[in-house]
Amino acid sequence: MSMQAWRGQLLRFDSEGRPAYDSDGLLVTRQDADGVRRVLDAGAHGAVAARHPGLPVEHLPGRLIAPGFIDMHVHYPQLDVIGSPADGLLPWLEHYTFPAEARFADPAHAAEVARFFFDELARNGVTTALAFATSHPASVDAFFTEAQRRGLRMIGGKVLQDRHSPDGVRDQTEQSLLDSEALIQRWHGQGRLGYAITPRFAPSCSDAQMHGAAELARRHPDTWIQSHVAENKDEVRWVRELYPQARSYLDVYQRFGLLRPRAVYAHCIHLDAADRLLMHETQTAAAVSPTSNLFLGSGFFDYAAAARHGMLHGLASDVGGGTSFSPFHTMLAAYYVGREGQSKPGLSLAPSQLWWQHTGGAARALGLGGVVGTLQPGSEADFVVLNPQATPLLARKTAQANSLEELLFALIVLGDDRVVEQVVGA
Repeated sequence: MSMQAWRGQLLRFDSEGRPAYDSDGLLVTRQDADGVRRVLDAGAHGAVAARHPGLPVEHLPGRLIAPGFIDMHVHYPQLDVIGSPADGLLPWLEHYTFPAEARFADPAHAAEVARFFFDELARNGVTTALAFATSHPASVDAFFTEAQRRGLRMIGGKVLQDRHSPDGVRDQTEQSLLDSEALIQRWHGQGRLGYAITPRFAPSCSDAQMHGAAELARRHPDTWIQSHVAENKDEVRWVRELYPQARSYLDVYQRFGLLRPRAVYAHCIHLDAADRLLMHETQTAAAVSPTSNLFLGSGFFDYAAAARHGMLHGLASDVGGGTSFSPFHTMLAAYYVGREGQSKPGLSLAPSQLWWQHTGGAARALGLGGVVGTLQPGSEADFVVLNPQATPLLARKTAQANSLEELLFALIVLGDDRVVEQVVGA
């Protein structure tokens, strides 16, 4: 099998999120029998090179080789919704999101957006994402067709929404479940693709559709589940009116059997201690979406409470409620959210911890621990090559960095897509 090697500054993570950094590192990869590039060896150049004499090396002086970023929650059909003004989440959905998503009944439109979407992910160094499509099966086919063409590890699914939704995006209960089953059979486990059963959020799905989603999850336990929970207070009040018997918004999903490993819920802002404990016990993960939460005024994710209850969580762009595909913008927004101390305890998230939440920590929350996100031997070798001198101010700042944390924080604060020079997928 073909081997390749890259030499430069090298960032990796262990399974607990501890960073390992070599100022002169070497990453060696090899394709497996299925054609997937895996990490064969990684570490200090001198030691690794001695184990692989004569291996051609691509030299990347001054560049940082790091795990590819992982986006835990993104709506690929909402490209054209980014930056749309609204009074809050529900008006934003009504006036911008649903009309944009209705266009995905057209396979040609879905295919064009999918191509642009994956180009944008690559431009920003994102190598894996958990994505919503729309309620139209054509949108899912377009997503997976393009991901498969590029050989990416991607997860996505057809949105389920058979009530409280306008014409053009509302689906029919029985047909929506039949379509989901067919899409699972067509795409799940094909190459590096995975299917996510996708009830949009509890208010958009009838009881019959929620029960059907849970049955699909039982029949296909290695699929993912994705939805939204507790994003803003108006939404929480609406759910309380719709489900007065439920203890909380999260409890609605529990009652339908939709909390389990590989279940990912976006936002998770307005939770209480019982909710967070339930997420820990069921190994359900939170997709923290700070640019979206700040943009829509939804609230602040409580990092201290999540850590206290052992909640799985990682970072997400939530485009188009989120305002950028850039992991650097997302990590900086997460730092702001962590620092906010008026509505919850404020804390300063370490730069390496922010980075971990967008790489290996996100992979672990997705049930892909050890598969992607760390650059440890045996893992898939999705990685990015970053230029810490991409802009004059960034170059000036990184030249003064005296530690890994200072280097990473300079990139988080001052970086954007210009930093990403190369993206290598496994």
